Amino acid sequence: MAHSKALLVLENFIGGKFVPCSSYIDSYNPSTGDVYCRVPDSGKEEVEAAVKAAKEAFPIWSSKSPLERSQILNKLADLIEHDLEAFAQAESKDQGKTITFARTVDIPRAVHNFRFFASSILHHVTECTEMPAMGCVHYTSRAPVGVAGLISPWNLPLYLLTWKIAPAIACGNTVVAKPSEMTSVTAWMMCKLLEKAGVPAGVVNVVFGTGAKAGEALVCHPDVPLLSFTGSTLTAQRITEKSAPHCKRLSLELGGKNPAIVFDDADLRQCIPTTVRSSFANQGEICLCTSRIFVQRGIYNEFLKRFVEETKKWKTGNPSDPTINVGALISKEHLEKVRNYVKKAQAEGARVLCGEGVDPLALPPGNQKGYFMLPTIITEVKDESCCMQEEIFGPVTCVVAFDTEEEVIKRANGVKYGLAATVWSGNVGRVHRVAHRLQSGLVWTNCWLVRDLNLPFGGMKASGIGREGAKDSYEFFTEVKTITIKH
Repeated sequence: MAHSKALLVLENFIGGKFVPCSSYIDSYNPSTGDVYCRVPDSGKEEVEAAVKAAKEAFPIWSSKSPLERSQILNKLADLIEHDLEAFAQAESKDQGKTITFARTVDIPRAVHNFRFFASSILHHVTECTEMPAMGCVHYTSRAPVGVAGLISPWNLPLYLLTWKIAPAIACGNTVVAKPSEMTSVTAWMMCKLLEKAGVPAGVVNVVFGTGAKAGEALVCHPDVPLLSFTGSTLTAQRITEKSAPHCKRLSLELGGKNPAIVFDDADLRQCIPTTVRSSFANQGEICLCTSRIFVQRGIYNEFLKRFVEETKKWKTGNPSDPTINVGALISKEHLEKVRNYVKKAQAEGARVLCGEGVDPLALPPGNQKGYFMLPTIITEVKDESCCMQEEIFGPVTCVVAFDTEEEVIKRANGVKYGLAATVWSGNVGRVHRVAHRLQSGLVWTNCWLVRDLNLPFGGMKASGIGREGAKDSYEFFTEVKTITIKH
């Protein structure tokens, strides 16, 4: 394929320097279908160099005080915030998300991730107990583990990469990160700011490339004792198998098939707009999006009517237009996969109320070849259907009716995933009861995506292993040692 001179060419960032790669892969602008940039197709050799640089930087970085590391993280946050608009433009172009979402969610959250862990690292305390009868005192100490392997996905590129880098380096580890080959630009832009922020060479290394080559080399490397991965359950199974011979420490944040449960006493004025957002934000490409909506029969028809009306107000089109709500999906293949779920549902006798195949999709001239899809609502779908069981990861949601609390808990739990759930009800007792019984790492009631980063984040069942958050990330990224002193 011929490439114009103006094409952006990324380089790996190893040992504080940008290093060219011998081969490259194309990364597309999802809203136009054109090649946006060329990404290094790294493999064993590049990962080896990055791990070596990280190992060499570890003694100096790990011996810095939490306060010194905190100041550097804050400086990095300031630098990203200063360039917020450039980062937002790049994220929108690279991922297909709307410029509004990148400006208000992705990049501000990436900044906040660094500031949050810069602060939390100063407030951890270790434990101490006494045994006066034995003349002993016991205490714990925590030390960074070493080189952390970080693998982040394409849906929230800088947001989820910094959610890993920030706690890893705050705790004194050095890192080798591999962002998704489909969305590498903002990670590369961040690398340009590291030296200015005072991050020593080798502390943060970024190797670009595919999961099959670069990801696998990182997972299998004997000098990378811990791995943090966000992505699909299928990839996580492979990571678990490949890392098992090395007994690596794993944190896996995986998919979801998240239910929203709407009881007949729900406040629909709040519930409807929030549920539209929780279904279709970022084109439905968020692991926390609701893709199964259970509505109590008494309000089912009213909910459906209002939900469809509100969904139809969302505009799909050029992501750089600030009035647009739905951008492009990540790739041609992913768009095809999401569309196929809608076809399967129709073949099973489900009804598509709006969106894909029902409403016309009008796109601006420059976006005709982009990977766009209208927000789609499916109803009359069975619980066994793949649309109710599998993670679609697109702007598609299924709405079904239920009768009793007991029944809906059983149905909501009837999938292999257990990441997030949303409950809508005005009854406080019911909210607590249902929240306790849902097999889900996060339960929001009468809201969605309200996060306190101090608290554990992660899923049950096939939605992952481990938790992330102030205390949980600190425990994951450090080794604990118990020391006993007899006096």
